[in-house]
Amino acid sequence: MPKGHSLRLTPAAAAELGRQAAVAGTPGMMHLNLVDGSCERWVIRIRPGHLAGVAVARADGITLFAPGDQCERLGSLELDYRGDLSGGGFLVRAGRELRICACGAAFSPADEPAGVGVQATK
Repeated sequence: MPKGHSLRLTPAAAAELGRQAAVAGTPGMMHLNLVDGSCERWVIRIRPGHLAGVAVARADGITLFAPGDQCERLGSLELDYRGDLSGGGFLVRAGRELRICACGAAFSPADEPAGVGVQATK
């Protein structure tokens, strides 16, 4: 993992990532990618396997990979998972330098005006 650019995983997120990786047949490996968002600049997309890139987080037997050019954007984030009887989903948490959408899955730099449709790296 690049030093100082690690995404943090909560125990709940690590457990759900591990469960999804096992179900998909890629135990211990998941891939995260930033894609264009509608409510904020970037949305996190998570898929099974090591599709490309570098390790950005490791916890409880799971390694999360992401494209190398997106690592810097992920450094101040924490990925959490919340589930209940009606479903569940991954939530993004960050420090003051980022703005998180009410949906919990999208974020933008805090100094960027809301609604700016800048392309994310794909």
